Amino acid sequence: MVNEVKEGRLSRRSFVRTMVGLGLTAPLAAQILMYNGVAQAQSASAYKPTKAGGGGTLKLLWWQGPTLLNPHFAVGTKDQDGSRLFYEPLAAWDDDGYLMPVLAAEIPSLENGGVAADGLSVTWKLKQGVTWHDGAPFTADDCLFNWKYASDPAAAAVTIASYKDVEVEKIDDHTIKVLFSKPTPFWADAFVGTRGCLIPKHVFEPYMGDKSRDAPANLAPIGTSPYIFEEFKPGDLVRGKINPNYHEANKPYFDAIEMKGGGDAVSAARAVLQTGEYDFAWNMQVEDEILKRLEEGGKGTVSISFGGNIEHMQLNNTDPWAEVDGERASLKTKHPSLSDPAVRQAINLLVDRQSVEDHIYGRTGKATANFLNNPERFVSKSTSFELNVDKAIKLLDDAGWKPGSDGIREKDGVQLKYVFQTSINQPRQKTQAIVKQACQKAGIEIEIKAVTASVYFSSDVGNPDTYTKFYTDLQMYTTTMTQPDPGTFMNQFVSWEYSNQTNKWQGRNITRWQNEEYDTLYRQAEGELDPVKRAALFVRMNELVIENVVVIPVVHRGQVSAVSSKLHAPMSGWDNNTWNLKDWFRES
Repeated sequence: MVNEVKEGRLSRRSFVRTMVGLGLTAPLAAQILMYNGVAQAQSASAYKPTKAGGGGTLKLLWWQGPTLLNPHFAVGTKDQDGSRLFYEPLAAWDDDGYLMPVLAAEIPSLENGGVAADGLSVTWKLKQGVTWHDGAPFTADDCLFNWKYASDPAAAAVTIASYKDVEVEKIDDHTIKVLFSKPTPFWADAFVGTRGCLIPKHVFEPYMGDKSRDAPANLAPIGTSPYIFEEFKPGDLVRGKINPNYHEANKPYFDAIEMKGGGDAVSAARAVLQTGEYDFAWNMQVEDEILKRLEEGGKGTVSISFGGNIEHMQLNNTDPWAEVDGERASLKTKHPSLSDPAVRQAINLLVDRQSVEDHIYGRTGKATANFLNNPERFVSKSTSFELNVDKAIKLLDDAGWKPGSDGIREKDGVQLKYVFQTSINQPRQKTQAIVKQACQKAGIEIEIKAVTASVYFSSDVGNPDTYTKFYTDLQMYTTTMTQPDPGTFMNQFVSWEYSNQTNKWQGRNITRWQNEEYDTLYRQAEGELDPVKRAALFVRMNELVIENVVVIPVVHRGQVSAVSSKLHAPMSGWDNNTWNLKDWFRES
């Protein structure tokens, strides 16, 4: 069938539909074509306006407001989405898993010579005539700068993993080549999507390395997007105005954009679905029963896009209560009780995922045993989950954890008492309560900690309550998967990515789990060009994470938004909520 597509005897759409009918996902079907030398399809835009402007103000509601606007330091979705108002990558991921050119003139492929047949390089041709918001031209030099900026360990950029192992060459002012040290099957990482947004060299060059956090533009961005920065109140408000020199004709539709932060998910849903006060609200982590009731107001609808996002619990491998060399949760420590595999397995048996799906998330989240849930070929069929208090009790008994006089299990003076933190919102507090109740039955005491979302997901390296510091025993949140490939997503468990004081807690391995077999598999996957063998490597990586109870998956979450009935806002389960603002418009 791939050959038929190459020869023009079968359309891409027919190929993708046939693959979906066989149980594959659309992104997987698209990647099969890409791996076999068929250029990616260009997404057709549904944009209707015939001129730029005239749409008034686009009002967005992010109940966790962004705290900074530099994409290289955006550790949370809110900061990524806020940065994307003003910054753009070379290419973005649409909802079908296809690459769409943004600052690139075209998507590289084997056919057009952009992707090397040996997998050792990819060449990007840049769109010409693009200017930064201050009028300076966008060129290949900006791409080279972003590579150097992000790959410098002293900068402590959250995007370092996408850039540190590649070399970037300037071919001419509008062409760059990304070189890999070994054959690289997934070349669309650096300069692509969430982690690929580009900042201007002429603005940020004085703030390289350890000066990176001092750049005024971290809070006052100068990008290439449809909207020019006007105002930023961290955690509260971001405002922009139309870019009259945007690089696509007749775009954008709106004259101004306003992203309001604060409040909670329920009030945000109500402001779009019931009152119509806002056009769009992000991250509807609201019980599905409430969403359905609000939709009856007729002002808006709920949009759900399933990518690879996972609501999960993390178990700390280090001791968050001990300080070594001025650092808590240091790799020089191990957790006094969670280092026991039996304890971890017992907790895993005490998480009632099915009840969380049935009574909290409904259509917006699916109970799962896997951390990696999409695309389909990367999903393990060997994992399973169950709620079994009796089995958990037996595991703890056999491991020597006996109930004390207060009913809490203990061994060698260590009690099974844990602080379990997450952000404040109703579904998460209800999930915490479900876990706490089951743990009590097994003799494990859980102290619930609920942190204000703007604090928990803050990029402030001085804040002790952020999820990246993980200064508690257990914690829960959603990890977003911003590419239809698990390469970046699964580096959350490699040893060299652990979050610590040296990298300003920007490392992606927050559980601080260390496993030599996992590291080896990950390195093999980085250079495996055979898509079947590469998929098997990631399947096994996921299984290692689950077998060792590094995390406990709860629900495979959809990207859930509230959208005004008249707003056309293309969403993608593989990219930022704000990935395609240039195509947003309001129906008349």
